[in-house]
Amino acid sequence: MVELEFQQKTKELIDSLKSICANYGLGNDGNEFKIITQVFLYKFLNDKFAFEAKKLDKKVAKAEKWEQVLSTMSDDDLEMLQLQMGADTARLKPEHFIAHLFSQQNKPDFAKLFDDTLRDIAISNNDVFAVKTDGGAKVVLFDRLSEYIADESKRDDFCRAIINKLVEFSFERIFTQKFDFYATIFEYLIKDYNSNSGGKYAEYYTPHAVARIMAAILVPKEQQGKIKNVSCYDPSAGSGTLLMNVAHAIGENRCSIYTQDISQKSSNLLRLNLILNNLVHSIPNVIQGNTMLHPYHKDGKALKHFDFIVSNPPFKMDFSDFRDDLDSKENKDRFFAGIPKIKAKATDKMEIYQLFLQHIIFSLKPGGKAAVVVPTGFITAQSGIDKKIRQKLVDNKMLAGVVSMPSNIFATTGTNVSILFIDASNQGDVVLVNASNLGQKVKDGKNQKTVLSMEEEKHIIDVFNAKQAEDDFSVVISYDEIANKNYSLSAGQYFEVKIEYIEITPEEFAEKMKGFTHNLDSLFSQSHKLEKEIEKQLVGLKYA
Repeated sequence: MVELEFQQKTKELIDSLKSICANYGLGNDGNEFKIITQVFLYKFLNDKFAFEAKKLDKKVAKAEKWEQVLSTMSDDDLEMLQLQMGADTARLKPEHFIAHLFSQQNKPDFAKLFDDTLRDIAISNNDVFAVKTDGGAKVVLFDRLSEYIADESKRDDFCRAIINKLVEFSFERIFTQKFDFYATIFEYLIKDYNSNSGGKYAEYYTPHAVARIMAAILVPKEQQGKIKNVSCYDPSAGSGTLLMNVAHAIGENRCSIYTQDISQKSSNLLRLNLILNNLVHSIPNVIQGNTMLHPYHKDGKALKHFDFIVSNPPFKMDFSDFRDDLDSKENKDRFFAGIPKIKAKATDKMEIYQLFLQHIIFSLKPGGKAAVVVPTGFITAQSGIDKKIRQKLVDNKMLAGVVSMPSNIFATTGTNVSILFIDASNQGDVVLVNASNLGQKVKDGKNQKTVLSMEEEKHIIDVFNAKQAEDDFSVVISYDEIANKNYSLSAGQYFEVKIEYIEITPEEFAEKMKGFTHNLDSLFSQSHKLEKEIEKQLVGLKYA
């Protein structure tokens, strides 16, 4: 109950920050996203510092105003205190605290002080908290937020409104919360910017049902808490929904996360998600850049290989401007099945997911596992790059199976999707699940989406992990059987056609045959009458 109450208060803080932005003309403005997420992050880091300081110093813990105790500490004592804090706690000075800004808010040029404070925090914490680009530049924690207000005369008031809202609230009680709490808060924080109903940043959204199914199959319950020191990678990370679920299943302190995404917005969202989920140690591995053209993560000169890979890559996109750059000698092994051709009249429909899928297979460690969202057409295509990729997975015995999802599981696309599970250690049978008939259709804004119940999610996971065959739902087949079916990965093509046998007496058989004969005679009679009628009409037309 206390957790739900605090979750509600956190959501109210987010709503009030959005209200301030709206009052200063930034409602639904592209920059509102930056302000909301960065102010929220500033508050989170401020309170995390307080939480850690109170654990380490009794005087700070007992003080009515912890900021005052820290302000009176010598530089050496403060530095010693910070050294004892974990690397996931930002290094702050007393002048960085929200309470300090609150006390200074009536001074002239408050907006400048506000911006300078945030920028100084960013610079002081650049080594741990900055996201890198594939060109080596650093995307720091905070922008000069007041500058998004066009009217300079309103900037001081805007920053005062923000500080007055932040000082009323404390995050300290949430630092003992678990993954589900943070997942809910993160989703609420970015819901207007990262919507699954066609919002501004819908490209970063993966439904939680898909993320949970992927994580639970990649890391079954019996393996949770036993895996350690592993690497998890997403080459099209978005806001990190898939990675957060996998990291949670493994254990946040048992894995390191590596990502790349071409969008700066998504990299900022991902950084925030990592901070909320106690994965700060992985922020230096977050790269903003073009994964296909400039894959960043390497061991020496060779591309890095990973234990776990998850991805919901873009399906179709125009990459004609760099397509020929990919067709090089050094990429021959990475893009083993080929590079999609430039489409003469529809460059925006180039199958970029085929590149991501080949990159993922190439980036997997021996014995590694991957889960990738693909268009369902991929699993049955009988020629081209799709079939060559499936053939490699089957011939090299590195396939765990496929789950074909219901239509509209993604509200933003009409494309049917399947989850492809790759397992470089699976020498046994493969599981194909047809979950396309599950779920309930609901309205989501202007779109319709299909929502799976928790029981349906569990059923998919249990059947897959147990390698269980179930009538009209799942099959368990060998690699040879797949090869014999032209490498099709559609469960429906392997379902048994069942013929029902009923025992009847000779008399009952004769009666049924009599009925069939009567029906046939009746049909022939009707056909004959219709023929005569058509002949009459044709004769009438001839002499008309």
